[in-house]
Amino acid sequence: MTARGRGGLSRAEAGTAADDVEELAVDALRWLRGTARDTGGGGLGWPVRPSDDHVDPTLYTGTAGVVPVLLEAWRHFGDDSWADTALRAARSLADDVDDHPDHSLYFGLTGIALALRTVQRELADDTAGAAADRALERVRSHFDGVRWGVLFELMGGNAGIGLGALAAGDADLAVRALEPYLETAEPTRAGGVTWEFKLGAAARLHHVSHGTLGIAYALAAVGAATGRTDLVELGRAGVADVVARDEDGPDGFLVPHSDPHHRPDVVERYSYGWCHGPAGDAQVFRLLRDLLGEPAWTELADRCWHTVTRSGLPRRLRPGFWDNNGRCCGTAGVLALASDRIAEQGDSPGFARTLVADLAARATRDADGARWSNLAHRPTPDRLEPRTGWAMGNAGIARELLRHVRLGRGGDPRYAFTWPDQPAVRGAAAQATEPIRPVGTEPAS
Repeated sequence: MTARGRGGLSRAEAGTAADDVEELAVDALRWLRGTARDTGGGGLGWPVRPSDDHVDPTLYTGTAGVVPVLLEAWRHFGDDSWADTALRAARSLADDVDDHPDHSLYFGLTGIALALRTVQRELADDTAGAAADRALERVRSHFDGVRWGVLFELMGGNAGIGLGALAAGDADLAVRALEPYLETAEPTRAGGVTWEFKLGAAARLHHVSHGTLGIAYALAAVGAATGRTDLVELGRAGVADVVARDEDGPDGFLVPHSDPHHRPDVVERYSYGWCHGPAGDAQVFRLLRDLLGEPAWTELADRCWHTVTRSGLPRRLRPGFWDNNGRCCGTAGVLALASDRIAEQGDSPGFARTLVADLAARATRDADGARWSNLAHRPTPDRLEPRTGWAMGNAGIARELLRHVRLGRGGDPRYAFTWPDQPAVRGAAAQATEPIRPVGTEPAS
């Protein structure tokens, strides 16, 4: 009799499947490496799209978001050439610190600082550390006491700056970024609170990327790390408002994109990915489970997963429903949560394999490697140019594929770099607190 593991595959079949996914990840990394640009002085940067004239330094679409997958490849394969590429990327980022105009986590200096700090910690690069310090000081110096610009949420505003500063080792800046939410919270009829995500916006967004749950995540994470229970409790109040809006209970969890609906001409009323849907909502509930230890948070995360797995994704049920492969808005972001659940709860890997099979089917593969074209249901042509970065492109997808391979082989479920808004997995395989490094390397001093 052939031994069969979870999900019905024999060990030999599971090993073959992991090898195929790893080969896809290798091709994706090869294409990503081929799109890099020499920025001078030994630096290396990435454009958003290969056709773009300039490189982009940001965490969301550019070089800072490529650094984590370079470190992931270094850890996964034990190949120092990936670490060398990360060092070159850090040189490019250091050159942008003094001039980049945005201060946020995903679009600005806070994300750049976090990538530089990670290179310092993992690769003992003090030059990267000094550049991270300069970036954070610029962020601090431009704070007006309430905000840094028109956005006031996780991706482009205070919540993300707080999370990024905390992860980069600046707890004081993290608290300063989060304290304005105490004075700007708007009580709601549900007994919770919400916030204006953008100056002058009528709509209130509810989810992680630009809405209440992203702010609540930052309040809970920073508050717990710094002993500020007032911030944690305010985060709970924000979550309470969103939970009261659920329309898929008692088994599922689904909240509209926004109220009143924000840009109904281009945005569906409901989404299912990380940015505006239950795949991201579940990450907030995972965090609160870890911080507060209350069973209700695990139940809410399970309800999110119930809705995600019954939504029809990753099939494109209609134009505009599931057009994206990426980490922010598409299949790779759902795969991140699927992998968390496999690692923490022993979930069947069946749905994760469905997601990976869809990514494999949608990939373009040739002599240059593998990449993905997202779809747009309004423009012509509808296939968009492949992107390089974390949000919509190869960096975010390849990182999840490598982790999926490790899980399939019974390996470590942790990433080389823990993303600020995705809690590290809890469980027997994730108890170590030291950074994960390839065999034979030494920790940075």
